[in-house]
Amino acid sequence: MILQPSPEQWDAFIDSRPGGHILQTSAWGELKSHFGWTADRVAVMRDGQIVAGALVLFRSLPLRLGTLAYIPKGPVLDFDDEAISLELLSGFDRLMRRHRSILLKIEPDRLAELALSVRLTHFGFRPSPQTVQPPRTITINIACHDDDILAAMHPKTRYNIRLSARKEVVVREANESDLAAFNALMQVTGERDEFAVHSPEYYALAYRLFAPGNQARLFVATYQEQVIAGLFAFAQGKRAWYFYGASGAVERERMPNHALQWAAIQWAKARGCCEYDLWGIPDEDEATLEAHYLERSDDLWGVYRFKRGFGGKVVRFAGAFDRVYDPLLYKAYELYLKSRGRSK
Repeated sequence: MILQPSPEQWDAFIDSRPGGHILQTSAWGELKSHFGWTADRVAVMRDGQIVAGALVLFRSLPLRLGTLAYIPKGPVLDFDDEAISLELLSGFDRLMRRHRSILLKIEPDRLAELALSVRLTHFGFRPSPQTVQPPRTITINIACHDDDILAAMHPKTRYNIRLSARKEVVVREANESDLAAFNALMQVTGERDEFAVHSPEYYALAYRLFAPGNQARLFVATYQEQVIAGLFAFAQGKRAWYFYGASGAVERERMPNHALQWAAIQWAKARGCCEYDLWGIPDEDEATLEAHYLERSDDLWGVYRFKRGFGGKVVRFAGAFDRVYDPLLYKAYELYLKSRGRSK
């Protein structure tokens, strides 16, 4: 067992895992550490190699009551290996004591299944109603010919991708000088669609941390050289994710967002990805989604109308599980979340 393996050790391990997630990279920990979190790492070693572990994020509670601990899309672990699981759990406990954590929240990068839930309960975790990442999403198989990807889309979406080109929308890979325009569009999008956006500094640091290593691309759509929409995609191993999208109030009829998604898919394919994750839809079964997407626009329902057009498969991940270290403060934390309407 080692606490705080080096970034190089840790990233080599994440790169070696077929399902290694971008949110478990050391760069993601560095990004979050500039915006209210502290990042740490814990790993289990065998024969000098990391075989399991996690990037853990910590956020301080008010009044010096300790910290909340969170593992995004992790831990990276074979949960069926009892010995390694228990060793890693011991490492978590030591790390939680060091950081005075009242709870450890994990969101495994595993599809929802009863066996996993039972296993995590066995290890002292409880299902949590409060998630950080959206548990349900749409994934697109891009390990095939472009014609097959397009054929799987809804006809209107396929039409709009081609329409954007006819309407003189030009999509290009952006550089750091385009971040100001992207940030301005993010503010417009957040106000229009009523969701919180990150600060300009956040997107700028994300670009500097991930773009040089081909782990991210910022795309902008222009019309007559004016930036009218943008998209920030990330990739790790064989998977890519659409994390951030922005569009202005003008020229929306030119369908720049459709063109941007197609450009991001092309980039992901070119770097060897087999899956493109549209990242976040309402947490409802597919029958409910299809029955109500035309009448609802709250929460993620509006983006579902857009994302469903790209075809793909609706999947649900395991969601969140909490390991509680201070039951009294954990209860206060739950009440606080309910008072803010965040429990679901």
